[in-house]
Amino acid sequence: MRKFVFAFLVLAALAIPLVAHELGAVQADITFKKNGTFVADVQVDPEHLPLSLNPFTGLPSVVSETELQRRREAFQKDFLEKLDLSFDGVRSTLGMEALAPPPSQDPAAAWRFGFRLNGVIPAGARAFTWGHPYKMGQYLLRLRNEGDAEARTAWVEGGKASLPFDLGSSPIPQTKLGKIGLYLKLGFTHILPEGTDHILFVLGLFFLSLRIKPLLLQVTSFTLAHSLTLGLSLFGVLSLSPRIVEPLIAVSIVYVAVENILTDEFKPWRLAVVFSFGLLHGLGFAGALRDLHIPKSDFLGALISFNVGVELGQLSVLLLAFITVGLAFGKKPWYRQRISIPASVLIGLTGLFWTVQRVFFA
Repeated sequence: MRKFVFAFLVLAALAIPLVAHELGAVQADITFKKNGTFVADVQVDPEHLPLSLNPFTGLPSVVSETELQRRREAFQKDFLEKLDLSFDGVRSTLGMEALAPPPSQDPAAAWRFGFRLNGVIPAGARAFTWGHPYKMGQYLLRLRNEGDAEARTAWVEGGKASLPFDLGSSPIPQTKLGKIGLYLKLGFTHILPEGTDHILFVLGLFFLSLRIKPLLLQVTSFTLAHSLTLGLSLFGVLSLSPRIVEPLIAVSIVYVAVENILTDEFKPWRLAVVFSFGLLHGLGFAGALRDLHIPKSDFLGALISFNVGVELGQLSVLLLAFITVGLAFGKKPWYRQRISIPASVLIGLTGLFWTVQRVFFA
């Protein structure tokens, strides 16, 4: 029992920085002007920031605009102090001003905010880099020289610096194959290693039964469902705030874990349940691509590539689970009592922890 409690506490502690894995929590559009200055328009979506960075964590749903503004300004100040915006390795001195939030029909957009950084490009500077210590998953930079028709898109890993941007050249248009590779990678990393909640849901499917047919039926149902809502969301047909989606995803983890504990038999109606939860997870995946200003001409390719990446990530989780657990212990008479049920209990408790966290503290 002590080992069980200790394992759960470790999982819960690890869950805190990992639950927020959405892409594009921060976006920056940077323009290098011909007069020797630059501007960087930064947009922040707090709903997708880790809880430790979210300036609005713990606030009730209805708060004064004064308090919202105070939280925004505190975040902006901290962001500016820790940002390493450099030319040829030398950190730049920055000015900052607030930006009006972009118009949106989404009520959650009221929490989003933006600010503009500005400064001087040192004479003779050849390369620009952007780095930040915040652990926020992958976030987006768009870089252009003034007058360029197309920006260079760069994804930066939270806590790491960007690759150098050559100030003397225009961006090379990305090939179709390059775009496919980009969104394929983003989809895969959205599961491994960043999608802890999606990983636990897939493991919940795995621990019901090691029989191939029930597992394939569940995975297929889940895939069809999240592909549907991911596509509808990306094309603007369907949208739901992460404040609703994320707690429900956590509830889905609790459900599959509890069912694993209560039965080891695959019931046909479980497919309908898994399909409905897949719809929710698809909305969660959609949050990763929303508001990234993907050109309409790239929508279909981005959707397919990202979804394939997600599937490869999920299949990797199942393959690793089968190799490390199924092959080694699956035929043992005590497999269910010593492995399947305890693992499902840990998964369920973690999902319950996330549910409470996302309802009351996000």
